[in-house]
Amino acid sequence: MSSNTVNDKTGKPINIGDMVTTRIRGGKRTGEVEDVLLDQADTDHYNNEGNPIKIQNPPKVVFEDQHGHTVSHNPETLTHGVEPKK
Repeated sequence: MSSNTVNDKTGKPINIGDMVTTRIRGGKRTGEVEDVLLDQADTDHYNNEGNPIKIQNPPKVVFEDQHGHTVSHNPETLTHGVEPKK
C-alpha cells in the first residue's frame, strides 16, 4: 500500500465515488465513498470544515450509508460492491 492510497479488505484500492460495504452489528452499511482521509493533516482539514462527524485515527473512508447517515470506517473493514463478503 502506497502512502496516497488505501485498500479494502480484498486489496482493491478505494477511491472517491466507489461503492463500498461493511458488515456491522448483524447488518451492513453500504454507500458511495465521499472522502478518503489518509493522514492526520487530512483528518484535521476535514474536521475544521464543519462536517457532521469528527474523524480520529486515520486512515478513514467517509461515506453516506443507505439511511443517510455520514459514517467513517477503517478501509480494511470495507469491501467493494453492495453485498459484504464474509
